[in-house]
Amino acid sequence: MNNQPFASDRDTAKLLQIAFILSIITIVYNTAEGIVSTIFGYQDETIALFGFGVDSFVEVLSGIGILHMVWRMKRSPVNERDRFERQALYVTGISFFILVAGLVVGSALDVIYQVRPSTTVPGAIISAVSIMTMWALYSYKMKVGRKLQSEPIIADAYCTKTCFYLSLILLASSVMYELLRINYIDIMGGLGIAWFAYREGREAIEKARAGSFSCDEDD
Repeated sequence: MNNQPFASDRDTAKLLQIAFILSIITIVYNTAEGIVSTIFGYQDETIALFGFGVDSFVEVLSGIGILHMVWRMKRSPVNERDRFERQALYVTGISFFILVAGLVVGSALDVIYQVRPSTTVPGAIISAVSIMTMWALYSYKMKVGRKLQSEPIIADAYCTKTCFYLSLILLASSVMYELLRINYIDIMGGLGIAWFAYREGREAIEKARAGSFSCDEDD
């Protein structure tokens, strides 16, 4: 990152506008993804897809905080999160924890009542589209962040990469279930999403308390 040249004022304004548009795209996409995923997840009784959809809605809350942050960056340099962004992170973190609890309880009930998804084809399709979308958003955000030498935007890119990993989990569980028809595969997919949601929730709370812009690359 240190090898990137500093952008001029004109280039900086252009790059921040691109970052702003990417934030809007992220929010719109996650909203649409959440609606489609929860509908199909409920209809097909697949907890992995339903949990993935709820996670997308929580990501919208996080995305609103990011959008607000980039809007502030367009006006002046940003060194820490403001009150609105911290509150958004707290709400996001709590929402992730609620999602985790719901997925764990839902998975237990699926085991007890032997619930089997009717199909996981929608999950495979949605996750495949999400993988391509999240990777593209991650790549563009990282490119903009490095050109601006902006830690906040780079941190947001790494957070988008986490959504990419979630999509991989959904794709794997959806394809494996459709091939093997073992209901525990869908349940394991839901618990995998719960694990990532727990880590995201914990990180959101920590960032809200510290005002940090970090988002672990390994997450």
